[in-house]
Amino acid sequence: MIYLNMTTVDYSAYNNLKPGEFSPCNTTNVSDFSRVFLPTLYSIIFILGLIGNGLVLCVLVKYRKRSNMSDLCLFNLAISDLLFLISLPFWAHYAATGLDWIFGSFMCHAVTALYMLGFYGSIFFMILMTVDRYTVIVHTYTSLFSKHRSVRAGIALTLFVWALSFGASLPNIIFSKVKNESYGWKCEVEYPDGSVWKPFFYIQLNILGLIIPLSVMVFCYSRIIPILMTMKSQKKQKAVRLMLVLVIVFFLFWTPYNIVIFLMFLKKLGYMTGCEWEEDLHMAMQWVETIAFSHCCLNPIIYAFVGQKFRNLFLKILKGWFPVCFGHCITTEFSERRTIKFSSTSMFSSTKSSSIL
Repeated sequence: MIYLNMTTVDYSAYNNLKPGEFSPCNTTNVSDFSRVFLPTLYSIIFILGLIGNGLVLCVLVKYRKRSNMSDLCLFNLAISDLLFLISLPFWAHYAATGLDWIFGSFMCHAVTALYMLGFYGSIFFMILMTVDRYTVIVHTYTSLFSKHRSVRAGIALTLFVWALSFGASLPNIIFSKVKNESYGWKCEVEYPDGSVWKPFFYIQLNILGLIIPLSVMVFCYSRIIPILMTMKSQKKQKAVRLMLVLVIVFFLFWTPYNIVIFLMFLKKLGYMTGCEWEEDLHMAMQWVETIAFSHCCLNPIIYAFVGQKFRNLFLKILKGWFPVCFGHCITTEFSERRTIKFSSTSMFSSTKSSSIL
């Protein structure tokens, strides 16, 4: 099983089958496809995500004195994505070698921890950023969260989110193990027989991975957008479009993945049987998980590079690193009195007047 997404997708049942060899479900074509498809796509996601999230961290670290609560969330979102991305080369190698884990038992636990912490951390910090926007725009003067958006409060919330991510990841980290199979060593999460951990994992993944974050985003942005539309700002339409993009992209990239997870849950319960379902679900999982994983490559674009302020700071860094190539670029400084901003690195500061574009 490729336990890179921890979805209990058991590839070992059909891995390394030889032509003509008996198998309850001959899905050798799925295994052959995964050996080429998965390493290639994971490598692309790793490279693009590493560059994008690395640039976000460079800007936020260099200009940390200008940071606020939203910058802190964005910083930890980039850290979460990087943790997730670090695990991908190991899983790419695992898939390319036909599910032969060569990195040992400790690395099986470590890579599983990196993936799960990055997975849940990315989702939870997106929720925190959404709630931060909501409280600042909708409850500017009434919310305690809006009035106390200090660095200390931000650090406390950050630690809480990481603790929550670790708690959600802990079962998979504990139950991950290396087993010696006929074709080599296998790194997988193996729950105790007859326990409720496996169905619990399916339900947890759907609830924490899609239902809760999507519900929070839809609720918060449905309250934010009407307020933005009443403000006299030339850039409010761009702010509204950006919010809609956030919800739509999250929905498009993660819904197919969670649907396949739910179908696999139904199959485990015995509602869908047969070799056709076996092959179709495993093939579908390879596609939808890659689409979902590529969301971490888009996070820097959606949350950071869309903002004018972030682009200016990024160009300043490039000018310092490559003065010959980027010395002619002009960065425009915007005063809060001249324009209302909705930059993703200063996502909604403590007042409405500096919250939008």
